[in-house]
Amino acid sequence: MTKFKLMKKPIAVIAVLITFLSFAQAQDQRHRARDLGIEPGILTPGKWNAITDVQGVSVGQKTLIIGDSIRTGVTVILPHQGNIFREKVPAAVFVGNGFGKALGFTQIEELGNIETPIALTNTLNAFLVANSLVNYTLSIPENADIRSVNPVVGETNDGWLNDIRGRHVKDEHVMEAINTATTGKVAEGNVGAGTGTRALGFKGGIGTSSRVLPKERGGYTVGVLVQTNFGGILQINGAPVGEELNNFYMARDVPHVVDGSCMIVIATDAPLSARNLKRLAKRSFLAFGKVGSFSSNGSGDYSIAFSTHPQLRIPYSAKEREQATLEVANDYMSPLFLAAVEATEEAIYNSLFMATDMKGQKDRVMKALPVKETLKIMDKYKAREK
Repeated sequence: MTKFKLMKKPIAVIAVLITFLSFAQAQDQRHRARDLGIEPGILTPGKWNAITDVQGVSVGQKTLIIGDSIRTGVTVILPHQGNIFREKVPAAVFVGNGFGKALGFTQIEELGNIETPIALTNTLNAFLVANSLVNYTLSIPENADIRSVNPVVGETNDGWLNDIRGRHVKDEHVMEAINTATTGKVAEGNVGAGTGTRALGFKGGIGTSSRVLPKERGGYTVGVLVQTNFGGILQINGAPVGEELNNFYMARDVPHVVDGSCMIVIATDAPLSARNLKRLAKRSFLAFGKVGSFSSNGSGDYSIAFSTHPQLRIPYSAKEREQATLEVANDYMSPLFLAAVEATEEAIYNSLFMATDMKGQKDRVMKALPVKETLKIMDKYKAREK
Protein backbone atom coordinates (compact mmCIF):
# COMPACT_ATOMS: atom_id res chain seq x y z
CA MET A 1 0.00 0.00 0.00
CA THR A 2 2.82 2.35 0.92
CA LYS A 3 4.56 1.56 -2.34
CA PHE A 4 1.44 2.54 -4.30
CA LYS A 5 1.23 5.87 -2.48
CA LEU A 6 4.85 6.61 -3.27
CA MET A 7 4.30 5.89 -6.95
CA LYS A 8 1.06 7.82 -7.31
CA LYS A 9 2.53 11.32 -7.32
CA PRO A 10 5.32 10.61 -9.85
CA ILE A 11 2.78 9.00 -12.17
CA ALA A 12 0.63 12.12 -11.94
CA VAL A 13 3.64 14.32 -12.71
CA ILE A 14 4.57 12.14 -15.69
CA ALA A 15 0.98 12.40 -16.98
CA VAL A 16 1.14 16.20 -16.81
CA LEU A 17 4.53 16.21 -18.59
CA ILE A 18 3.17 13.98 -21.34
CA THR A 19 0.22 16.35 -21.77
CA PHE A 20 2.56 19.34 -22.13
CA LEU A 21 4.87 17.52 -24.54
CA SER A 22 1.93 16.51 -26.72
CA PHE A 23 0.71 20.10 -26.68
CA ALA A 24 4.15 21.45 -27.62
CA GLN A 25 4.47 18.97 -30.48
CA ALA A 26 1.03 19.89 -31.80
CA GLN A 27 1.95 23.59 -31.62
CA ASP A 28 5.07 22.95 -33.69
CA GLN A 29 2.88 21.53 -36.44
CA ARG A 30 0.68 24.63 -36.66
CA HIS A 31 1.45 27.74 -38.67
CA ARG A 32 0.42 31.35 -38.38
CA ALA A 33 -1.94 32.80 -40.97
CA ARG A 34 0.75 34.78 -42.79
CA ASP A 35 2.96 31.70 -43.07
CA LEU A 36 0.12 30.10 -45.04
CA GLY A 37 -0.24 32.99 -47.48
CA ILE A 38 -3.08 34.76 -45.66
CA GLU A 39 -2.05 38.42 -45.59
CA PRO A 40 -4.95 40.69 -44.68
CA GLY A 41 -4.59 44.37 -45.44
CA ILE A 42 -1.93 46.47 -47.14
CA LEU A 43 0.38 47.45 -44.29
CA THR A 44 3.57 45.65 -43.24
CA PRO A 45 3.88 43.73 -39.95
CA GLY A 46 6.77 44.33 -37.57
CA LYS A 47 9.67 41.95 -36.95
CA TRP A 48 7.66 39.57 -34.74
CA ASN A 49 4.23 40.38 -36.15
CA ALA A 50 3.19 40.72 -32.52
CA ILE A 51 2.20 43.27 -29.90
CA THR A 52 5.81 43.11 -28.71
CA ASP A 53 6.90 44.92 -31.87
CA VAL A 54 5.90 48.04 -29.93
CA GLN A 55 9.14 48.83 -28.13
CA GLY A 56 9.13 48.04 -24.43
CA VAL A 57 5.97 45.92 -24.45
CA SER A 58 6.35 42.43 -22.99
CA VAL A 59 3.98 39.48 -22.65
CA GLY A 60 3.98 36.74 -20.03
CA GLN A 61 1.75 33.68 -19.90
CA LYS A 62 1.02 30.82 -17.54
CA THR A 63 -0.81 27.85 -19.02
CA LEU A 64 -2.64 25.37 -16.79
CA ILE A 65 -3.34 22.00 -18.41
CA ILE A 66 -3.78 19.62 -15.49
CA GLY A 67 -5.60 16.32 -15.33
CA ASP A 68 -8.78 15.97 -17.36
CA SER A 69 -10.58 19.16 -16.34
CA ILE A 70 -8.23 22.12 -15.80
CA ARG A 71 -7.77 24.03 -19.06
CA THR A 72 -7.11 27.67 -18.26
CA GLY A 73 -4.41 30.24 -17.52
CA VAL A 74 -3.41 33.88 -17.44
CA THR A 75 -1.82 36.26 -19.95
CA VAL A 76 -0.25 39.54 -18.88
CA ILE A 77 0.79 42.51 -21.01
CA LEU A 78 3.28 45.00 -19.57
CA PRO A 79 3.36 48.42 -21.31
CA HIS A 80 6.99 49.02 -20.30
CA GLN A 81 9.74 47.51 -18.19
CA GLY A 82 9.73 50.08 -15.40
CA ASN A 83 7.43 50.71 -12.45
CA ILE A 84 4.08 51.03 -14.21
CA PHE A 85 2.37 52.49 -11.15
CA ARG A 86 4.95 55.26 -10.84
CA GLU A 87 5.08 55.81 -14.60
CA LYS A 88 1.55 55.27 -15.87
CA VAL A 89 0.76 55.19 -19.56
CA PRO A 90 -2.13 56.93 -21.35
CA ALA A 91 -4.91 54.50 -22.13
CA ALA A 92 -8.55 54.11 -23.10
CA VAL A 93 -11.19 51.40 -23.28
CA PHE A 94 -14.05 50.78 -25.66
CA VAL A 95 -16.93 48.47 -24.83
CA GLY A 96 -18.29 46.67 -27.87
CA ASN A 97 -20.75 44.66 -25.76
CA GLY A 98 -20.67 44.90 -21.98
CA PHE A 99 -21.55 41.30 -21.05
CA GLY A 100 -18.32 40.78 -19.11
CA LYS A 101 -16.43 41.20 -15.86
CA ALA A 102 -13.92 43.85 -16.86
CA LEU A 103 -12.07 45.25 -13.85
CA GLY A 104 -10.48 48.69 -13.58
CA PHE A 105 -12.09 50.08 -16.69
CA THR A 106 -14.06 52.90 -15.06
CA GLN A 107 -10.89 54.49 -13.70
CA ILE A 108 -9.23 54.21 -17.10
CA GLU A 109 -12.27 55.93 -18.56
CA GLU A 110 -12.11 58.65 -15.91
CA LEU A 111 -8.37 59.33 -15.69
CA GLY A 112 -7.15 58.08 -19.06
CA ASN A 113 -4.27 55.93 -17.85
CA ILE A 114 -3.15 52.44 -16.81
CA GLU A 115 -1.09 51.83 -13.67
CA THR A 116 -0.69 48.02 -13.60
CA PRO A 117 0.03 45.28 -16.10
CA ILE A 118 -3.04 44.24 -18.10
CA ALA A 119 -4.09 40.69 -17.22
CA LEU A 120 -6.42 38.36 -19.15
CA THR A 121 -7.91 35.22 -17.62
CA ASN A 122 -11.23 33.38 -17.22
CA THR A 123 -14.45 34.86 -15.86
CA LEU A 124 -14.46 33.51 -12.32
CA ASN A 125 -10.73 34.04 -11.88
CA ALA A 126 -10.82 37.71 -12.84
CA PHE A 127 -11.25 38.84 -9.24
CA LEU A 128 -8.43 36.65 -7.91
CA VAL A 129 -6.13 37.82 -10.70
CA ALA A 130 -6.99 41.44 -9.88
CA ASN A 131 -5.96 40.77 -6.29
CA SER A 132 -2.67 39.34 -7.56
CA LEU A 133 -2.01 42.51 -9.57
CA VAL A 134 -2.55 44.50 -6.39
CA ASN A 135 -0.15 42.19 -4.52
CA TYR A 136 2.43 42.61 -7.28
CA THR A 137 2.15 46.39 -7.27
CA LEU A 138 2.34 46.65 -3.48
CA SER A 139 5.36 44.33 -3.40
CA ILE A 140 7.55 46.79 -5.33
CA PRO A 141 9.70 48.65 -2.77
CA GLU A 142 9.21 52.02 -4.46
CA ASN A 143 5.45 51.64 -3.93
CA ALA A 144 5.63 51.32 -0.14
CA ASP A 145 3.59 54.49 0.38
CA ILE A 146 0.63 53.82 -1.95
CA ARG A 147 -2.87 53.13 -0.63
CA SER A 148 -4.84 52.52 -3.82
CA VAL A 149 -4.24 50.42 -6.93
CA ASN A 150 -6.40 50.08 -10.03
CA PRO A 151 -5.77 46.55 -11.37
CA VAL A 152 -6.79 46.04 -15.00
CA VAL A 153 -8.24 42.62 -15.83
CA GLY A 154 -10.21 41.30 -18.79
CA GLU A 155 -11.77 37.86 -19.12
CA THR A 156 -13.62 35.37 -21.25
CA ASN A 157 -15.56 32.31 -20.09
CA ASP A 158 -13.67 29.04 -20.66
CA GLY A 159 -16.15 27.00 -18.63
CA TRP A 160 -17.02 24.53 -21.37
CA LEU A 161 -13.59 22.92 -21.45
CA ASN A 162 -12.32 24.10 -18.08
CA ASP A 163 -13.45 23.50 -14.51
CA ILE A 164 -14.09 27.21 -14.15
CA ARG A 165 -15.73 26.90 -10.72
CA GLY A 166 -12.44 25.60 -9.36
CA ARG A 167 -10.82 29.01 -9.95
CA HIS A 168 -7.46 27.40 -10.53
CA VAL A 169 -5.41 30.47 -11.47
CA LYS A 170 -3.60 31.37 -8.27
CA ASP A 171 -1.41 34.23 -7.12
CA GLU A 172 1.79 32.35 -7.92
CA HIS A 173 0.62 31.78 -11.50
CA VAL A 174 0.05 35.50 -12.05
CA MET A 175 3.42 36.33 -10.50
CA GLU A 176 5.12 33.75 -12.73
CA ALA A 177 3.49 35.25 -15.82
CA ILE A 178 4.65 38.75 -14.83
CA ASN A 179 8.16 37.68 -13.85
CA THR A 180 8.69 35.68 -17.06
CA ALA A 181 7.20 38.29 -19.41
CA THR A 182 9.44 38.89 -22.41
CA THR A 183 9.66 40.97 -25.53
CA GLY A 184 9.96 39.25 -28.90
CA LYS A 185 8.04 36.17 -29.98
CA VAL A 186 4.65 35.55 -28.33
CA ALA A 187 3.17 32.07 -27.93
CA GLU A 188 -0.30 31.73 -29.48
CA GLY A 189 -3.24 29.37 -29.52
CA ASN A 190 -3.91 27.18 -26.47
CA VAL A 191 -1.76 29.18 -24.08
CA GLY A 192 -2.32 31.44 -21.10
CA ALA A 193 -5.78 32.96 -20.99
CA GLY A 194 -6.60 31.24 -24.28
CA THR A 195 -6.00 27.69 -23.07
CA GLY A 196 -9.67 26.75 -22.72
CA THR A 197 -11.39 29.13 -25.12
CA ARG A 198 -13.29 28.49 -28.36
CA ALA A 199 -14.09 30.86 -31.20
CA LEU A 200 -16.25 30.89 -34.32
CA GLY A 201 -16.98 27.17 -34.03
CA PHE A 202 -13.38 26.06 -33.47
CA LYS A 203 -10.71 26.14 -30.79
CA GLY A 204 -9.85 29.74 -29.99
CA GLY A 205 -7.00 31.15 -27.95
CA ILE A 206 -4.36 33.86 -27.84
CA GLY A 207 -3.38 35.60 -31.08
CA THR A 208 -1.25 38.60 -31.90
CA SER A 209 -0.15 40.73 -34.85
CA SER A 210 1.30 44.15 -35.66
CA ARG A 211 1.58 46.80 -38.33
CA VAL A 212 4.29 49.38 -38.97
CA LEU A 213 3.35 52.57 -40.77
CA PRO A 214 5.55 53.95 -43.56
CA LYS A 215 7.89 56.74 -42.45
CA GLU A 216 5.90 59.31 -44.39
CA ARG A 217 2.85 58.29 -42.33
CA GLY A 218 4.67 58.62 -39.02
CA GLY A 219 6.54 55.31 -38.87
CA TYR A 220 4.55 54.29 -35.82
CA THR A 221 3.92 50.69 -34.76
CA VAL A 222 0.55 49.28 -33.70
CA GLY A 223 0.46 45.89 -32.01
CA VAL A 224 -2.58 43.84 -31.00
CA LEU A 225 -3.11 40.81 -28.77
CA VAL A 226 -6.48 39.04 -28.56
CA GLN A 227 -8.11 36.41 -26.37
CA THR A 228 -10.77 34.86 -28.62
CA ASN A 229 -13.83 33.11 -27.23
CA PHE A 230 -16.76 34.23 -29.37
CA GLY A 231 -19.10 32.96 -32.07
CA GLY A 232 -20.39 33.99 -35.46
CA ILE A 233 -19.94 33.03 -39.10
CA LEU A 234 -16.22 32.67 -39.77
CA GLN A 235 -14.75 34.64 -42.63
CA ILE A 236 -11.04 34.66 -43.43
CA ASN A 237 -9.76 37.37 -45.73
CA GLY A 238 -13.24 37.59 -47.22
CA ALA A 239 -13.70 33.85 -47.81
CA PRO A 240 -16.84 32.31 -46.20
CA VAL A 241 -14.95 29.56 -44.37
CA GLY A 242 -17.60 28.92 -41.72
CA GLU A 243 -20.32 28.43 -44.31
CA GLU A 244 -18.18 26.22 -46.51
CA LEU A 245 -17.30 24.02 -43.53
CA ASN A 246 -20.95 24.02 -42.41
CA ASN A 247 -19.91 25.20 -38.95
CA PHE A 248 -21.47 28.54 -38.16
CA TYR A 249 -24.13 30.24 -36.09
CA MET A 250 -27.69 29.24 -37.09
CA ALA A 251 -26.49 26.49 -39.41
CA ARG A 252 -29.12 23.76 -39.55
CA ASP A 253 -28.48 20.81 -37.21
CA VAL A 254 -25.07 22.17 -36.17
CA PRO A 255 -24.43 22.82 -32.44
CA HIS A 256 -22.70 26.20 -32.57
CA VAL A 257 -22.25 28.43 -29.50
CA VAL A 258 -22.42 32.08 -30.45
CA ASP A 259 -21.94 33.56 -26.98
CA GLY A 260 -18.53 33.89 -25.39
CA SER A 261 -16.37 37.02 -25.37
CA CYS A 262 -13.30 38.66 -26.89
CA MET A 263 -10.58 40.76 -25.29
CA ILE A 264 -8.55 43.02 -27.58
CA VAL A 265 -5.41 44.78 -26.31
CA ILE A 266 -3.82 47.43 -28.54
CA ALA A 267 -0.38 48.97 -28.00
CA THR A 268 1.22 51.76 -29.99
CA ASP A 269 4.31 53.94 -29.78
CA ALA A 270 2.42 56.82 -31.41
CA PRO A 271 1.93 59.79 -29.07
CA LEU A 272 -1.83 59.59 -28.50
CA SER A 273 -4.03 61.08 -25.82
CA ALA A 274 -6.68 59.01 -24.07
CA ARG A 275 -9.22 60.57 -26.43
CA ASN A 276 -7.48 59.37 -29.58
CA LEU A 277 -6.62 56.03 -27.96
CA LYS A 278 -10.32 55.49 -27.48
CA ARG A 279 -10.90 56.30 -31.13
CA LEU A 280 -8.20 53.74 -31.97
CA ALA A 281 -9.84 51.12 -29.71
CA LYS A 282 -13.19 51.65 -31.45
CA ARG A 283 -11.71 50.76 -34.83
CA SER A 284 -10.69 47.29 -33.67
CA PHE A 285 -14.33 46.27 -33.77
CA LEU A 286 -14.40 46.82 -37.52
CA ALA A 287 -12.00 43.85 -37.67
CA PHE A 288 -14.23 41.95 -35.26
CA GLY A 289 -16.94 42.16 -37.89
CA LYS A 290 -14.59 41.27 -40.74
CA VAL A 291 -13.89 37.85 -39.20
CA GLY A 292 -17.60 37.09 -38.93
CA SER A 293 -18.62 38.17 -35.42
CA PHE A 294 -21.53 40.41 -34.54
CA SER A 295 -21.13 40.61 -30.71
CA SER A 296 -23.96 38.34 -29.64
CA ASN A 297 -26.06 39.06 -26.57
CA GLY A 298 -23.82 36.97 -24.30
CA SER A 299 -20.48 38.06 -25.71
CA GLY A 300 -18.44 40.45 -23.57
CA ASP A 301 -16.29 42.29 -26.11
CA TYR A 302 -13.79 44.89 -24.94
CA SER A 303 -10.85 46.75 -26.41
CA ILE A 304 -8.05 48.40 -24.40
CA ALA A 305 -5.56 50.72 -26.10
CA PHE A 306 -2.45 52.34 -24.63
CA SER A 307 0.52 54.40 -25.82
CA THR A 308 4.10 53.66 -24.83
CA HIS A 309 5.52 56.96 -26.05
CA PRO A 310 8.10 57.96 -23.39
CA GLN A 311 7.12 61.63 -23.37
CA LEU A 312 3.57 60.70 -22.39
CA ARG A 313 4.42 58.83 -19.19
CA ILE A 314 2.19 60.01 -16.36
CA PRO A 315 3.96 60.34 -12.98
CA TYR A 316 2.27 59.12 -9.81
CA SER A 317 2.72 62.58 -8.30
CA ALA A 318 2.77 65.51 -10.71
CA LYS A 319 5.36 68.13 -9.80
CA GLU A 320 4.06 70.78 -12.16
CA ARG A 321 0.58 72.27 -12.19
CA GLU A 322 0.54 72.37 -15.99
CA GLN A 323 2.19 70.08 -18.48
CA ALA A 324 2.83 70.24 -22.20
CA THR A 325 1.51 67.35 -24.23
CA LEU A 326 2.56 65.75 -27.49
CA GLU A 327 -0.12 64.23 -29.70
CA VAL A 328 -0.74 63.07 -33.25
CA ALA A 329 -3.20 65.50 -34.80
CA ASN A 330 -6.66 64.23 -35.68
CA ASP A 331 -6.02 64.67 -39.40
CA TYR A 332 -3.14 62.17 -39.21
CA MET A 333 -4.96 59.43 -37.29
CA SER A 334 -6.35 57.48 -40.25
CA PRO A 335 -3.23 55.35 -40.92
CA LEU A 336 -3.24 54.32 -37.26
CA PHE A 337 -6.90 53.36 -37.51
CA LEU A 338 -6.12 51.19 -40.51
CA ALA A 339 -3.21 49.57 -38.67
CA ALA A 340 -5.44 48.71 -35.71
CA VAL A 341 -8.06 47.09 -37.95
CA GLU A 342 -5.53 45.03 -39.91
CA ALA A 343 -3.56 43.89 -36.84
CA THR A 344 -6.73 42.91 -34.95
CA GLU A 345 -8.03 40.90 -37.89
CA GLU A 346 -4.77 38.99 -38.31
CA ALA A 347 -4.40 38.45 -34.55
CA ILE A 348 -7.79 36.72 -34.51
CA TYR A 349 -6.77 34.53 -37.44
CA ASN A 350 -3.55 33.60 -35.64
CA SER A 351 -5.50 32.60 -32.53
CA LEU A 352 -7.41 30.10 -34.67
CA PHE A 353 -4.59 28.80 -36.85
CA MET A 354 -2.23 28.30 -33.90
CA ALA A 355 -4.79 26.58 -31.68
CA THR A 356 -4.86 22.80 -31.51
CA ASP A 357 -7.55 20.26 -30.61
CA MET A 358 -8.34 20.40 -26.92
CA LYS A 359 -10.00 17.78 -24.72
CA GLY A 360 -11.32 19.10 -21.43
CA GLN A 361 -13.74 18.39 -18.64
CA LYS A 362 -16.51 15.81 -19.09
CA ASP A 363 -14.56 14.39 -22.07
CA ARG A 364 -15.56 17.41 -24.16
CA VAL A 365 -13.44 18.04 -27.23
CA MET A 366 -13.05 21.28 -29.15
CA LYS A 367 -11.55 20.73 -32.58
CA ALA A 368 -9.11 23.21 -34.06
CA LEU A 369 -9.67 24.89 -37.39
CA PRO A 370 -8.98 22.23 -40.08
CA VAL A 371 -6.09 23.85 -41.91
CA LYS A 372 -6.02 21.78 -45.12
CA GLU A 373 -9.74 22.18 -45.74
CA THR A 374 -9.55 25.87 -44.89
CA LEU A 375 -6.73 26.51 -47.35
CA LYS A 376 -8.69 24.79 -50.11
CA ILE A 377 -11.56 27.17 -49.41
CA MET A 378 -9.18 30.12 -49.40
CA ASP A 379 -7.85 29.07 -52.80
CA LYS A 380 -11.36 28.59 -54.14
CA TYR A 381 -12.14 32.22 -53.32
CA LYS A 382 -8.64 33.46 -54.27
CA ALA A 383 -8.21 34.75 -50.74
CA ARG A 384 -4.53 33.95 -50.10
CA GLU A 385 -1.11 34.35 -51.67
CA LYS A 386 0.66 31.25 -53.00
